[in-house]
Amino acid sequence: MFKKILIANRGEIACRVIKTARRMGIETVAVFSDADRNALHVAMADEAVHIGAAPAAQSYLLIDRIVEACRQTGAQAVHPGYGFLSERAAFPEALAKAGVVFIGPPPAAIIAMGDKIESKRFAKAAGVSTVPGFDGIIETAEDAERIADEIGYPVMIKASAGGGGKGMRIAHSRSDVRDGFDRARSEAKSSFGDDRVFIEKFIVDPRHIEIQVLADGHGNAIYLGERECSIQRRNQKVIEEAPSPFLDEKTRAAMGAQSVALAKAVGYASAGTVEFIVDRNRDFYFLEMNTRLQVEHPVTELITGIDLVEQMIRVAAGERLSIAQADVKLNGWAVESRVYAEDPYRGFLPSTGRLTRYQPPAEGPMGKGLVRNDTGVFEGADISMFYDPMIAKLCTWAPDRATAIATMATALDAFVVDGIAHNVPFLADLMRQPDWLSGDLTTGFIAKHYPDGFSGRSPNPAETERLALVALAIELRRRIRLDAMTGRLRPHAGSVQTDWVVKFGRDAVALHVVQVNASDGTDFVARVMLDDEEGQRAGEAHRVVSHGLPHEPLWRGEVGGAPVTVKTAAIANGVRLTAGSVSVAARVMLPHVAALDDLMPERAAPDMSRFLLCPMPGLVVALHVAQGQEVKAGDTLAVIEAMKMENTLRAEKDGVIAKVNAKQGDSLPVDAVILEFA
Repeated sequence: MFKKILIANRGEIACRVIKTARRMGIETVAVFSDADRNALHVAMADEAVHIGAAPAAQSYLLIDRIVEACRQTGAQAVHPGYGFLSERAAFPEALAKAGVVFIGPPPAAIIAMGDKIESKRFAKAAGVSTVPGFDGIIETAEDAERIADEIGYPVMIKASAGGGGKGMRIAHSRSDVRDGFDRARSEAKSSFGDDRVFIEKFIVDPRHIEIQVLADGHGNAIYLGERECSIQRRNQKVIEEAPSPFLDEKTRAAMGAQSVALAKAVGYASAGTVEFIVDRNRDFYFLEMNTRLQVEHPVTELITGIDLVEQMIRVAAGERLSIAQADVKLNGWAVESRVYAEDPYRGFLPSTGRLTRYQPPAEGPMGKGLVRNDTGVFEGADISMFYDPMIAKLCTWAPDRATAIATMATALDAFVVDGIAHNVPFLADLMRQPDWLSGDLTTGFIAKHYPDGFSGRSPNPAETERLALVALAIELRRRIRLDAMTGRLRPHAGSVQTDWVVKFGRDAVALHVVQVNASDGTDFVARVMLDDEEGQRAGEAHRVVSHGLPHEPLWRGEVGGAPVTVKTAAIANGVRLTAGSVSVAARVMLPHVAALDDLMPERAAPDMSRFLLCPMPGLVVALHVAQGQEVKAGDTLAVIEAMKMENTLRAEKDGVIAKVNAKQGDSLPVDAVILEFA
């Protein structure tokens, strides 16, 4: 067994590999760029080597720097994680020349399977079902249009060397093909250094289901069940689960057998994933083989009890698999939510900045389930524009699917992230979608259920009352603490006031405190006062009990005997309360103050319709207009690259460009003015 390994990666996957290596008694070496000097994986490793500037092309993608880091530290093997150099055959070849072991498959397998065009041809030859399409080299947009016409719409334009949703576009008509071809090639060139693309038929209402395979260097190969990865946005996975709620045992066995046959045919040795598109009739088609560890590997680990990173290390060290196919048992259900630094309220645009607060739910038992959180950040860390926007992979396990989902919903409600925009509210909303709960999934799930994007959800009447009671609990506790301080000029003169109004914007909830059971305000009984034709009457009484400390970002307690967890954040004259995908600003007032507040005018937001603002911190890849130019609604104005993805900004209406404030190559902050319209 190796004594020291180097992890040629960063973020959560580097931390994940370090954990297993540490448990196996193996020393670890981290590598880092300028942007990652203070990163978590650097702190966790036994040693760390600086390898270059912040852009990946000047650090994590430089093979010679990684090889030199191995030489400096005496690392005997390298784990590539995923992304970066993990699927470049030149990397293990260079390591082999330096006498360093690659913890992954042989270069020949990477070459055969890592290229989507070649892998599809190989799969056909091996008897694996494949999607109809054109897998030759496509030189021009005109060729792409002709090929798409022949295949029949819709079609998928995909980067040959792609992955993670990069370099991938769906075209529903000829007019979509040209822009999709150009964008896919540009993203592929930027992300992978390879602008080749191919086109295949897009299966309507498909599921994305993948098989985890494990093989050694002695001809043994097994599969460890499947993962359902159909919940995707822009072809990038958002939620994964294992097993799939759709597959029956017969289909699982057939997909597993084909995956193992493909792995053996290509001489595979390590952990790998064979991805399939599955239609409504459970017919499945080979999509690609990822010759590396997958982002979503934890859900397989949770239902099988097999540490995939450990198995990769043991296979690389020359060991035979100690697990036979008959030993693989699927136990319970696991769900993974990818927590991203992106703003779901602004079209999921990337967000960068400092994590002023980062408090994930505690790992370990939660109710009838279990929580696991794979992360590579910490409170105070910076989220950089140079890398993938993933903050963490929150995973839950339970004996059954419903409990695993319920555990995930509870865990997301307790996940606190401040300082940047993030997608936790969106994930929390997904967990409560009826079709998700029933397992009625396709890769178009998010487009179907969020056709206009995500804007959160307004609370229903019961939720409004519950949040009003939580707001009152927070305010009572705050006021009582203030009254206990000595030396105040105007201390509270008596007992707790009984009548209160909680305002949510212009909406208000009147509350009457019936009984105070704890002098610090942590236990009281209040009624919601209801208005009807006869005036105000008392509604149902609720006992409200607060747990924890006042300064904590989570309010935990009980309302009417039911456990409640609400995220809290101080705002001017109030508190923002977030429960799942519901987020409201609450202000607690005495009735006469609320009456005066009703008279205050509302402040209107400034009109910014004349400006094209940069929607996220990013790099100006292209500007398609000039001063004085007329544009029509839908015309491309600019292309902004952030976190390895290109975003096309289009005109929302007809107009004339009055001024251009940016140029190609500029790095812009969020809301920077790119263009002004006349």
